[in-house]
Amino acid sequence: MTDIGEVITRVHREEWARVLASLARRLGDLDIAEEMAAEAFVTAVERWPADGVPPNPGAWLTTTALRKAIDRLRREAKREEKHLEALMLFDVSEPLGAIDDDQLRLVFTCCHPALPMEARVALTLRMVGGLTVPEIARAFLVQETAMGRRITRAKEKIRDAKIPYRVPSREELPARITGVLAVLYLIFNEGYLASDPSKEAIRSDLTAEAIRLTRLVFALMPADGEVAGLLALMLLTEARRTARMSASGDLITLDEQDREAWDRSLIAEGQALVRARVASGQRPGRYQILAAINAVHTSARDVRDTDWPQVVALYDQLVRLDASPIVRLNRAIAVAELDGPQIALSEVDGLPLEGYHAFHATRADLLRRLGRSAEARAAYGKAIELAGNTAETAYLARRRDQLAA
Repeated sequence: MTDIGEVITRVHREEWARVLASLARRLGDLDIAEEMAAEAFVTAVERWPADGVPPNPGAWLTTTALRKAIDRLRREAKREEKHLEALMLFDVSEPLGAIDDDQLRLVFTCCHPALPMEARVALTLRMVGGLTVPEIARAFLVQETAMGRRITRAKEKIRDAKIPYRVPSREELPARITGVLAVLYLIFNEGYLASDPSKEAIRSDLTAEAIRLTRLVFALMPADGEVAGLLALMLLTEARRTARMSASGDLITLDEQDREAWDRSLIAEGQALVRARVASGQRPGRYQILAAINAVHTSARDVRDTDWPQVVALYDQLVRLDASPIVRLNRAIAVAELDGPQIALSEVDGLPLEGYHAFHATRADLLRRLGRSAEARAAYGKAIELAGNTAETAYLARRRDQLAA
């Protein structure tokens, strides 16, 4: 017998963004759209066990939410008569504009240039990506309360400035693409290694959706180098997914992975995109450089064959574009393979990343390689304290316990 709770949970996961996109476009107010969508799901919980799941759950939820919105407008009488009439007579067959995918349209809509970039990305991750405030806060390395306020202020800015929730024209897409790519990249990263300890370590639903949406953006903007770069980066990273986790649920690092288990078709597609961007002769952006780094890794049949000088040279290019502490941390990891752990440690120790678990995990590994076991154990302990994912925590604990006391 079908568990109606499981059905509703699945429908919520699959339909939420599409329902929200449709409502936001029709109502012109994201706050009301979110509230009405939530009320529609509550109604589904109450009615579907008795009535059965409708043939088209998304359409049912959208219609129910619209009816609730119309009822509210009638009760509150705060909207103009013409607005209400337009809502009630809304033609569901209206043209979709440049973007034919509901979820991608909502991503572009939320990434409005009137909002600060971080606010655009955070709001879109919350409303479209479905990430929780704690997950978004961890992605930005800020406190949950600060991220909650940032998202609230973004909503207030939209409301107060009366920013319209509409599908941008094709001409408007370039002004929003930076925020859109940041959103898609962060959604992919959350799927690559989930930050919530209550969820699976690797969330293939998020990585698959991020790739799907990025493919759509690439079809819209094939000449944009950063779009191609991000798609290549995702494909080359996703190609390693099945090799990143053991049968017992343990994380497997890049140097220990079975490279025969990598998806060669994804690697071929990603590397072709990288080669096309190199051949274009245009100055590469952040995502193109990251994709090129991954292309180097996936070209090596064995970790010992990795072209580390090329990897460090690519990170040098990236640092010139983005000298953030996390980029410099990742560069130091490559430097350790080229120049040794002592030089890498001297670069890592100056980074302001005390609240970032990967900083302490990197220090621990470098200290281990230098034979400084007591310091390495302490660094592993700090990384374990800060890590969110249980699989990653288990991996770090295992590495710590392998050290001599």
